[in-house]
Amino acid sequence: MGSITLVKGSKKLLNAWAFYDWANSVYSLVIASAIFPIFYGALFRSANIEKVVLFGGEIARGPLISYVTSAAFLFIAIITPLLSGVADYLGNKKLFLKFFCYLGGISCMGLYWFSLENIYFGLLCYFFGLVGFWVSFAFNNSYLPDIAFPEQQDRISAKGFSLGYIGSVILLLFNLAMVMKPEFFGITSDGGEIAEIKAMKYSFLSVGIWWMVFSQYTFYHLPKGNKREGPKEHVLLNGFKELKSVWKQLGKEVRLKRYLGAFFVYSMAVQTVMLIATYFGEEEIGWGSDNERTMGLIISILVIQIVAIFGATLTAKASKAFGNIKTLIVVNILWIAICIYAYFVITPMDFYIAAGCVGIVMGGIQALSRSTYSKFIPQTKDTTSFFSFYDVSEKIGIVIGTFMYGFIAQLTGSMRNATIFLGLFFIIGAFLLTRVSKK
Repeated sequence: MGSITLVKGSKKLLNAWAFYDWANSVYSLVIASAIFPIFYGALFRSANIEKVVLFGGEIARGPLISYVTSAAFLFIAIITPLLSGVADYLGNKKLFLKFFCYLGGISCMGLYWFSLENIYFGLLCYFFGLVGFWVSFAFNNSYLPDIAFPEQQDRISAKGFSLGYIGSVILLLFNLAMVMKPEFFGITSDGGEIAEIKAMKYSFLSVGIWWMVFSQYTFYHLPKGNKREGPKEHVLLNGFKELKSVWKQLGKEVRLKRYLGAFFVYSMAVQTVMLIATYFGEEEIGWGSDNERTMGLIISILVIQIVAIFGATLTAKASKAFGNIKTLIVVNILWIAICIYAYFVITPMDFYIAAGCVGIVMGGIQALSRSTYSKFIPQTKDTTSFFSFYDVSEKIGIVIGTFMYGFIAQLTGSMRNATIFLGLFFIIGAFLLTRVSKK
């Protein structure tokens, strides 16, 4: 096999690792952010219904997708530490990386059969698409210290991000062309299904195929993983034991503990905004025609993506000049303003402005949060456990954020009220950051 010959730090190995971003990022852009939310709304709109009967109760489409997302992240938060313990003991991370890549890819293709009649099957595919993406992403990330030396890690990590961005935008533009001009691709309306919706279904197939085919290059070159030495008991619970030991260490690390508390609160809101933004724009903005809606939403998503790159650079410069914590406080205050503004957003132009503002603060807050955390970690060889703890707390935050968002939207009948509620998380986050020592 090709992987045997590649040594740690070799250019080919690093590129093969980064290339997984090219393969899997199409999921986060095409499915999570762009085409699926538009398809989901169009499905309900073309059937002229707003609610479905599920498990014996009526539920509106906005809260429904929010709850399914919440359930998926709860599942991810539970199984990731379990599986990382097992993978360490088996010394075969690649097996898990492949399994969750294929689970995600096949689930994306399964969305082709998503319909209101098949709602349980469709939501299950959406659920496992999320699981496949996030769990395979966690396994791929855990390879970084195995394949790259510390001085190479920042650069190759950034290269993965760029590859992912380029690949996903290429596929999104192709899918967008299919949706906007289906007749050009020979896609026509039949049997009551309009050509645009059919084209969206084909785009789900394209994501699954792209993800599974391009990941083969990564699978061919990555090593199996390092086998952990020592006794083999408690293999399943090992990941949780590591999380517990990090929790104990936090007692002595006051600054890290305070920072994690603040991160947990504001990250909950950031991730919820990212997951729900397109559903909000699809439902709450007066777009005019269906075509204008599709075009407008995809333009907004591309605006967020492009502006996020500048936002990340800008935030990095600000943190150099003013320090990480002060910069994070300012970014949280900007988020508060965006949440208030979102409540009043009505026209497409309002939504584009909101998308631009989200892009500026979104790219920066994630990169800066992670690097701040790594600076606060005590001197230890076991950085994986600390980052596993960070990931799990982020996922639990998403569970709470998306559930509360869906609950408030269901309770009040409007997604607008839920945006004000998210603003409260940023107020609390900014306050908690002021309690982290600035040194």
